[in-house]
Amino acid sequence: MPISQLADCGLACWRIFVRMFEVADILKYRSLAIVGLEKNTGKTECLNYILRRVKGKARKFALTSVGIDGESRDQVCQTPKPEIEVPEGMVFVTSEKHFLEKRLVAEVLDISEERTALGRLVTARAITAGKVLLSGPADTGGLKLLIARMKERNIQTTIVDGALSRLSLASPAVTEAMFLATGAAVSGNIPELVRKTKFVYELIGLEEVESELQDVLDCVEQGVWAIDREGKMVDLHLPSIFMLEKMGTDLFRYGNRLFVAGAVSDKLLQYLKVQKQSVELVIRDFTRVFAKPESYYAFLRKGGRIRVVHRSRLLAVTINPVAPSGLVLDSDRLRDVMQEALKLPVYDVKRIK
Repeated sequence: MPISQLADCGLACWRIFVRMFEVADILKYRSLAIVGLEKNTGKTECLNYILRRVKGKARKFALTSVGIDGESRDQVCQTPKPEIEVPEGMVFVTSEKHFLEKRLVAEVLDISEERTALGRLVTARAITAGKVLLSGPADTGGLKLLIARMKERNIQTTIVDGALSRLSLASPAVTEAMFLATGAAVSGNIPELVRKTKFVYELIGLEEVESELQDVLDCVEQGVWAIDREGKMVDLHLPSIFMLEKMGTDLFRYGNRLFVAGAVSDKLLQYLKVQKQSVELVIRDFTRVFAKPESYYAFLRKGGRIRVVHRSRLLAVTINPVAPSGLVLDSDRLRDVMQEALKLPVYDVKRIK
């Protein structure tokens, strides 16, 4: 049963979801990102839970990270962290430095020409299960190339563990699906934590534009464009959204739909909010929104609408009720309140075996 069909069924269905979370659900996607709203929201716990579930088919998976992940202690907060446990048979990609520090037996499959601050990237297959530090490509461009190359090794799904709160990893242009980790590190107040998580959840779920427009917008890399009433693109010759105000009413002479290839800021939404007509803003994907929730919701209340070229596929939301400060939220209450707000199953992976 897909997660969307479980939306309103409450705690009983949440327990069913736990039992029905099958490896096949992940193998549908070429790539999967695990991202957190902040550090210490339980990304590595979520990753290890997935790795335990897929170990019977580990040879179908590859594993890497953007940044460094898998350290036993958080380098900022100096709190203990779970280490990454790679199952036997899985391919993993990490730097030369961290490959030499691995605690497992592995077969080297490739050493790339690409260099990172920690050396070249080593692609290897785990001969035995064990622990490893992951430090993969330095940017999303390198990550996209790595994922594409995994297809040549008969890998069905590449799992990417995001460093810090790199939501950009969850862009549909990089990975096809995502897990979202949230928790007390975001806020020690449950209503505020739920509010912040729900905002990101709503961005992830933004409606896609029509398919014929998707094909056109896929080729547009920069600038601000009008979309006329026939769905045709008109270049407004604005290299930056900061020049919007200079156009005045001419900005909408082709209609009320705009495509912005870059970031969506508070300033942009505030400017569009005060226009006489309701504006439909089209963006690449949810990771382009850098505006605060207040600006976003004010724009919507004024009749504005935001759609995306490609929508992200959210497979699950996980919670970590423990903050680095030692604050511990009630896991059951947090899960229930979050579940009610998001209308989909939410779970604490440390309580699922």
